[in-house]
Amino acid sequence: MKELGKIRLCLGLQIEHFSSGVFVHQSNYIEKLLKRFYMDKAHPLSSPMVVRSLEVDKDPFRPHESDEELLGPEVPYLSAIGALMYLANCTRPDIAFAVNLLARYSSSPTRRHWNGVKHIFRYLRGTSDMGLFYSRGVKLNLQGYADAGFLSDPHKARSQTGYVFTCGNTAVSWKSVKQTMVATSSNHSEVLAIHEASRECVWLRNMIEHIQESCGLPSIKDSPTILYEDNAKMYCTIK
Repeated sequence: MKELGKIRLCLGLQIEHFSSGVFVHQSNYIEKLLKRFYMDKAHPLSSPMVVRSLEVDKDPFRPHESDEELLGPEVPYLSAIGALMYLANCTRPDIAFAVNLLARYSSSPTRRHWNGVKHIFRYLRGTSDMGLFYSRGVKLNLQGYADAGFLSDPHKARSQTGYVFTCGNTAVSWKSVKQTMVATSSNHSEVLAIHEASRECVWLRNMIEHIQESCGLPSIKDSPTILYEDNAKMYCTIK
């Protein structure tokens, strides 16, 4: 085995080491992605998706309609979604919701959905240098934030679960996904969201404890992990 020094590149993730911390990003991956889909010359945008309409029949992310033509194999919709999902899962939680939303139409995409994919590409072109910075010397408290969007998908009567966990003020785990169960109220959707986040919290704590014990570091076993939620009714229900 040969010592090659500090890791700089791993599975498309660029890792830069500084005296103040470690910066993980995928700027090279994004650059290659934009060239692959001919979006490297596109005008950059400041948000990953357009504002959704409150009117169901005007929602740009609605399922395809009977009079709409589906995209053919010449449009690389599935390839684009797969590439964006890898990016969203690794270093870009800011595009997680938009990618999850467009991935729902992988089996029947239309021109509207493809425009949504290109919107994400244009957003990435202006934010390719963004990533996650893990600071040195900060207290590594694990904290979680969970929320739900009631009837975020009005076409299927489904709500959205979203959560993010931070350690040292930087995201280490996140998720944005459509709920599989039909929530009967906003309170119900919030309970489903915090249940999903709680399961992730238990897994993260077990993993962190294992790493700390293996490296001889102080364990978080005796310190609680705070999970934040903004729904007072749900808080009272659990309490």
